Amino acid sequence: MTATPTPRVTIKDVAARAGVSKGAVSLAFNHKPGLSESTRDRIFRAARELGWAPNLTARTLAGSRVDVVGLAVCRPARVLGLEPWYMEFVSGVESVLAEHSCSLLLRLVRNLDEEVGVQASWWRGRQIGGSILVDFRADDPRVGLVERLGLPVVAVGHPSLTGGLTSVWTDDATAVTEAVRYLAALGHRRIARVGGAAALGHTAIRTAAFDEAAGALALAGAWQVATDFSGDAGARATRSLLTAAPPDRPTAIVYDNDIMAVAGLSVAAEMGLRVPEDVSLLAWDDSQLCRLTHPTLSAMSHDVHGFGAEVARTLFGVITGDEAAGSHPVPTPVLTPRGSTAPPR
Repeated sequence: MTATPTPRVTIKDVAARAGVSKGAVSLAFNHKPGLSESTRDRIFRAARELGWAPNLTARTLAGSRVDVVGLAVCRPARVLGLEPWYMEFVSGVESVLAEHSCSLLLRLVRNLDEEVGVQASWWRGRQIGGSILVDFRADDPRVGLVERLGLPVVAVGHPSLTGGLTSVWTDDATAVTEAVRYLAALGHRRIARVGGAAALGHTAIRTAAFDEAAGALALAGAWQVATDFSGDAGARATRSLLTAAPPDRPTAIVYDNDIMAVAGLSVAAEMGLRVPEDVSLLAWDDSQLCRLTHPTLSAMSHDVHGFGAEVARTLFGVITGDEAAGSHPVPTPVLTPRGSTAPPR
């Protein structure tokens, strides 16, 4: 028996659902004057309910930019330039943009309020065809913004943070649990974590997972320190953890990125502690940095370049209407043991 094909949703269907003309739908999605904000919101809501997005070719003919993708990052330029994760991520995004003869419009912002203004300006000025959103917070204001604007986006973050936007994400909680269990299996009973910015959603997820894993394993000691991801902050946090005398000093430390782990390795040497004999170190986001240190750093490894490429591919699907809204998990980071972890002595 041949299945009846599902009818394709058209601009006419959206207009009927919203109670407006097809011309009004076109005005709304091309951000032209002539409609009230309430009417625009009703049209965008109808389009979301029906799963409809304007055709890429039609958008091009209407004058919208589809050859530029936006990315705003709320990090100081100095920190961003030193962080291998973002360099690899952008490289992966660019590899897909190049296939589509598309460019990346990168903007560094000071806070979320500034980014909200930037995203709205880009879209209303028809400077971009879509945007990549990163570093989600709880109750993130960008979720409501892009829904009101009708801006095609892909959210890089756990679905619990992204409010129903199409998202691409890694399972941070499972990865943290694996890291803590690995160190505990080596015999470590006092484990610390040097985390990232406390306001970030993925930091909160990792923090909760660390606490849960430490509690389940009944560790003798479990410490967490929030930082700004920089090497200086990682060094300060490591120094504060290692200045305590045993048994109040951790025998293993997990870092939320590779820069802080490398800084922690330097601090251990400065304090006359041997790695891994006196303290084991484990980095998040494996990179070339982790393989150039002595000893080499154990790390939670994942394909950041491939992750960026998947984010870009998903965004193009959203822009063209070929990508259904939903969450797209990528493989969980995998533990890669190297010379910086060993049983405690």
